[in-house]
Amino acid sequence: MSKVEKNDTDLYPGQNLAHLLPPSWKSDVERWFAEDTPSFDWAGFVVGEEEQEAILWGKSGGVLAGVPFFNQIFKHLDCKVEWLLPEGSVIPSDSKTKVALVRGKARHLLLGERVALNTLSRCSGIATVSRRFRDLARAEGWQGVVAGTRKTTPGFRLVEKYGMMVGGVDPHRHDLSSMVMLKDNHIWATGSITNAITAVRRVAGFSLLVNVECQDEAEADEAISAGANIVMLDNITGDGLHTAAKNLKQKWKGKKEFLIETSGGIVEGSLTGRVGPGE
Repeated sequence: MSKVEKNDTDLYPGQNLAHLLPPSWKSDVERWFAEDTPSFDWAGFVVGEEEQEAILWGKSGGVLAGVPFFNQIFKHLDCKVEWLLPEGSVIPSDSKTKVALVRGKARHLLLGERVALNTLSRCSGIATVSRRFRDLARAEGWQGVVAGTRKTTPGFRLVEKYGMMVGGVDPHRHDLSSMVMLKDNHIWATGSITNAITAVRRVAGFSLLVNVECQDEAEADEAISAGANIVMLDNITGDGLHTAAKNLKQKWKGKKEFLIETSGGIVEGSLTGRVGPGE
């Protein structure tokens, strides 16, 4: 077997991320099966109920993620899964690697095969890209947090956010209810950043963070003054980003506590010059 790198989910050392999942997610498995087999399983009729063993192979490099989803899919079919690698392992790209064994009735193995592989592949793919972004940012000297977004696949968000965490990045907010995010259209509709923050604080109270999307340093300054916890410098790059962040920190040092976030146009090739040491 090829050499496999150890688990590297170092944002959560020694912890089982599956423990974060809510009990309600397991009902998604029934929905996935209802979509994939809405009536008769014609081919399953052919193979019958003889006990068989299937091998899960890793054929392309990446971070293994999605173990609890894979397990639950086959548990639903009374199959047993034996993992040969822990979640978070980096599977090499230069050869086939035996990842897990699944035992059960032949028709059940085939019934769950595509649902399980699709879910595991999607989750692992997101973990792999997340790990790559994190490592690129570290190589550039970035000491802050690399985070995901809410731009997830409808109905599949929990799996995708889980993949981000296994990959070693922050999942950011999970939905509209988990943090207040005031974007340009919210600000336009209320007339100003200050008006938007004042209005939302009346209903959100003190326990929710308020994150405000800002187009320049002046907007960020207004947001901080009005009580924003996080200012997102949107689509600002290079020296402009570094200068704005430095000026805001200097102006409000010792007066206001806030975080600076940058978003928009962040791809692997744009990390250089976008982030800087200690910012």
